[in-house]
This record gives sequence, C-alpha cells and structure tokens, in this order.
Amino acid sequence: MARVPDASRARRTGVVSRGTSVYLRTLRPDDLDHLSVWAEDPFLERMVGSEFLNSYKHVYDKDPSFYEACLMDSTQIVLVIEAEPEWATPLGLARLFNIHLLEGYAFLEVMLTDRKAIRRGFGVEAGKLISYYGVDVLGLRRIEAKVYEYNRLSANSLRRNGFRQEGILRKAGYQDGQCWDMLVFGILEHEIEEQRQKDRVYLPLDGPGRGARDAS
Repeated sequence: MARVPDASRARRTGVVSRGTSVYLRTLRPDDLDHLSVWAEDPFLERMVGSEFLNSYKHVYDKDPSFYEACLMDSTQIVLVIEAEPEWATPLGLARLFNIHLLEGYAFLEVMLTDRKAIRRGFGVEAGKLISYYGVDVLGLRRIEAKVYEYNRLSANSLRRNGFRQEGILRKAGYQDGQCWDMLVFGILEHEIEEQRQKDRVYLPLDGPGRGARDAS
C-alpha cells in the first residue's frame, strides 16, 4: 500500500537529528497508536522492559493524556526513530530519561520495534544521534544505560557506540518469572566526542551539508 505523500511529509516534521540511515523526530499525538502496539509486544517487554511503555499501558491505561505528560516531563526526551523511505512506519524510540541537568547525566534507552530492522545498524546510529543531542543541547557529561544480561544485541550496540561496561546489578531485573542480572554501561562526554569524530552525522541546527563537527 503506497504511503500518502502528505503523511510522509508530516512524519519528517520536527526532525531533531539526522544520520546516514535514520533520523530522530519529536513525538506526536498520532504516535500513540504505535505505542499501543509496541506496549503489547512480548518480545519488546522481554528484551527492553521499557518503563516508558509500561507507564503508557498500565499507569495511563493508554489514555491520550500520556502525550501531554511526556511534553511536560522535564526529566526525559522522547524521540521517534525513522528510516524513510525504506520503512513506512517508525522503527522505534530513542529516549534520554532521568535527566539531571545540574549534575550533567542521564540514562539512555533505544528500542527498535520492528524485528526486520534489527542487525541493520539502525539502533547503533539512533543511540549516537541522541547521545550527541544530549551533549550539544542538554550539556550532558555522562550517559548511562542498563540492559538485561541476555540481551547481547543491546549490549553490543552500546559497545559499538563507545560505552563501557561499568558493573553488574545482581538480579536487579525481573522477566519471565525469574530474576536476571542487569549490565551497567556508561560513556563520558569526551568519549562521545571521540565517537563523533568517526561519524558523518549532524544536528539540523548546524545546517545541512555539514558533517559532525566538520570532522573530515
């Protein structure tokens, strides 16, 4: 089924950061339809266990007021991952949450909701883009992430983005009626900058045609 051109243009509004394969845009009210589907996906629940989706499903009971609550929440930035024209629907979410501006740190969550998009590098690039956003726009000096011990794909994506495993939270996660270790990763501002020098991505505020910090 062909996409309606106007709908395609609408999806490209609110672009915050653009890479070579994906771009990140702001959350819109109509994205709640996607959240409703993703919140019911048992694979996402097992691999990510997203508090964001759980809150939408269980706390807000999928009420539209969730969108306004996200806009008003100064402790998180929620961006939608797109890969047009190859993908007709959003690929998932990239989120910075528990943002502490004074201390300069936040937590990262990247979630690919289409299994066909896994192992294509989309999650890796989305993680880079929102990390650059965190440094450039929010002034973060440190970003942290946690993954279930069995989620090797997410752990490897973090490592590819320069994150270092800093520890293990023993039996801190709970899935499938069982407690699991959580792997703790972190990256510092200067390490994010080192990764940026290897990439050709830019923020729209920098203007099209520029590479990441003109690192050529």
